Amino acid sequence: MSIDSNESTNNAGQNDESKLRDFKVVCAKLGFSMCVFFICRLAAGWVSLLLGSVAGGMSDAVFSILHSVILILFVYVIPVLFSAGIFRSFSSYKGKYRILYKKPKRLARALGTFPATFGFGHGIALLTLLVSFLVTRYLGGETYIADLLRPTVIEPSTDITGVLAMFFMLVVAAPVFEEFLTRGVMFDALKPYGNGFAILISALLFALMHGSLYMLFYTFAYGLALGYIRYATGSLFTVTILHAIVNSIGAGTLLLMSLVEITNEESRLINTINFIYIVAVLILIVVGIIVFISKIPAIRKYKIENTWTDIGAWKKTAWFFVSVPVIIMMVLAINDITGNLLLGLLVR
Repeated sequence: MSIDSNESTNNAGQNDESKLRDFKVVCAKLGFSMCVFFICRLAAGWVSLLLGSVAGGMSDAVFSILHSVILILFVYVIPVLFSAGIFRSFSSYKGKYRILYKKPKRLARALGTFPATFGFGHGIALLTLLVSFLVTRYLGGETYIADLLRPTVIEPSTDITGVLAMFFMLVVAAPVFEEFLTRGVMFDALKPYGNGFAILISALLFALMHGSLYMLFYTFAYGLALGYIRYATGSLFTVTILHAIVNSIGAGTLLLMSLVEITNEESRLINTINFIYIVAVLILIVVGIIVFISKIPAIRKYKIENTWTDIGAWKKTAWFFVSVPVIIMMVLAINDITGNLLLGLLVR
């Protein structure tokens, strides 16, 4: 073997080691980002309690606006700024936001994936409800697992300002910030190590952000679908719009139920609209599930390019989960999602 071939082999080995080292750094940064997210959400709860204790002479409208500002600041703005900062995203995106949010060439076709995306996510949600029902029925009534699997429901309100603020958070703030963070900063940080891996891990982190065992499963499904679309279109534009549409359906239900509370009377018109809306959503779920099933063969044929084949997917996943910041992140997530269950088991 010649000296040149020896040098090239050594260089290749050094490049592999360097890439593996960079990969571990990215995993650690992702873990730190999620730790900051969970800490900020906890801080948001403390600040909200403090606001409630000093809100004696404050009107409901002012309180709702301040509460929404606190949530947006702690749950979205601070984590996004921190994550973008440690990944140097703002400098790498500088002058490229048009590319990041470009309209896909086939925008109508991209948006046409909504029924399948909605059906996939809510199909998983229905399965979770079924499991919760079976656990409740066959394990002797209410159990900790059933409590954890119970849907997170936002109660209707008689405060119209609060309802509109929540609608804004669900339909505007959440899609913009969450997509920029997960399918933007985090996806792009993972992309050099495999597009499929980037889709998988960004979907997992997206699911953990929602802080509920019930929501964990179907938001993971949504994350996979949105990550797939992000990869296929190369843009955050479509996934942000799809995310907003999905959230607007739930927000619309909240808005209609709140209108019933605000009128404080049996309004036949509002009740009829509410009924029609709920039936339409149920039909959309059924149609969406059928559309998704029909697209499974095409999805299986669609090849996702793997940009780093030196290490297999299982090893990448293992390296991700043994990162110390990721382990801390998972502890915080488990505490956030299943803390009541663990406490209950210890007390029994």
